[in-house]
Amino acid sequence: MSAKITDQDTEKLIKDTAMRVFFGEGRFNATTQEIADAAGVNRTLINYYFRSRDKLFEQVFEEAHKQEHELMEQIFYSGLPFKEKIERHLDVAFEQSQKYPYLEIYMVTQANQGCNIKNHENMGGLVQDFYREIAVEMEKGTIHKMRPEQFALNFISLMSFPAAMRPLLQETMGFTNEEFDTILAERKEVIMKTLFK
Repeated sequence: MSAKITDQDTEKLIKDTAMRVFFGEGRFNATTQEIADAAGVNRTLINYYFRSRDKLFEQVFEEAHKQEHELMEQIFYSGLPFKEKIERHLDVAFEQSQKYPYLEIYMVTQANQGCNIKNHENMGGLVQDFYREIAVEMEKGTIHKMRPEQFALNFISLMSFPAAMRPLLQETMGFTNEEFDTILAERKEVIMKTLFK
């Protein structure tokens, strides 16, 4: 006997499909019909659960951003040594960028258009704690002395730039998807050697 499909299952299927279409394939303008076809459901179900394509888009983006923020908090408040926190964060970020290569691009686009990305107001404490940990590591001599903000910018740039610029980099540098995935897989070691003495 097959398991009964619930409303919750259908709603999750639609959201997961929308995430894949919007941020995995970069089809930000996909219609509700295209999303319904990809999910194997009737288009009216999207309107039933989410009222409109824009509401669906907004919800999946906010959920993805919230998950990312929660993961960052888990890592940085994990009690792991600082270097391991950075390594773990890189693992999560590269996993995410492989699954959803267009998510970073969308976030940058939204910020450039002046849109307020929710959860950023909750980042203040995390960022200040991160700066304090960076300062401690500098005193220990494991990383070069500089303003903690500069270390943070180096870390974010080295990690995010290839993901955010992936389509352009692949086109201009002639990488296939597989080749670029290999480059990203090698990135962690390169970044760690760049950031730490």
